[in-house]
Amino acid sequence: MVRKSQEWPNEGELIVGTVYKVLNYGAFANLEEYAGKEAFIHISEVSSGWVKNIRDHVRENQKIVARVLRVNPKKGHVDASLKRIREDQRTKKIQQWKIEQKAEKFLELAAKSLDKDLDTAYDEVGYELMDIFGDIYGAFESAAEEGAETLTEEGISQEWADAITEVAVKNIQPPEVHITGYVDIESYAPHGVEIIREALLAAEDENIEVQCVGAPRYRITVTSTDYKLAEGQLKEAANKAIDIVIENGGKGEFLREIDN
Repeated sequence: MVRKSQEWPNEGELIVGTVYKVLNYGAFANLEEYAGKEAFIHISEVSSGWVKNIRDHVRENQKIVARVLRVNPKKGHVDASLKRIREDQRTKKIQQWKIEQKAEKFLELAAKSLDKDLDTAYDEVGYELMDIFGDIYGAFESAAEEGAETLTEEGISQEWADAITEVAVKNIQPPEVHITGYVDIESYAPHGVEIIREALLAAEDENIEVQCVGAPRYRITVTSTDYKLAEGQLKEAANKAIDIVIENGGKGEFLREIDN
């Protein structure tokens, strides 16, 4: 059960639920992000077309994404719609929910390292992380990339910041960046083909790929988790290729990107 910092969803919000009862006139679903809350989907909100049998569209134990139409705290549920969502919105919401499920597991691991349970974790730091970073996963991402300081600067205790960072570093891979540049290299020597080949091989590395765009232009792509480091590696790789060509009487030029 992924939790939200607020008690009820907002009108228009997309929610994830698990259907637990299907009747002729509608379906009921427990909300995955709002503990103890449920959604009711009237048969008229199940599909944009005519619904002859509601069970052709929704069934017990099915995970659904619905849009909140009305919030009714007195009745203890929200009225929701399955038909007022595009497929891309449904897919994106499920992906977000799965990420937050993962984040909750991370929070539980951090809590265990401090001999605390998940409920305590939410009370002491979880809801606060949501308010600061938008969601818990965002907090773990920041900790993985920038360290515990990014949390303590926001008022998170050192104890929790260290525990969260330790889990984040072990479980979250920094996002990759792909930096692309181009070299124009030409050789007029009798063995010019060999010189160009040598220059391109010198530019290649484990995380650096060189491809021919169309002689004399060659594309260099650097893959890294650090943008500044990738920029430096790109320039270094380009210079290696250019230097070899110039040393052999040719010419070369580095381009950060192709001119339009």
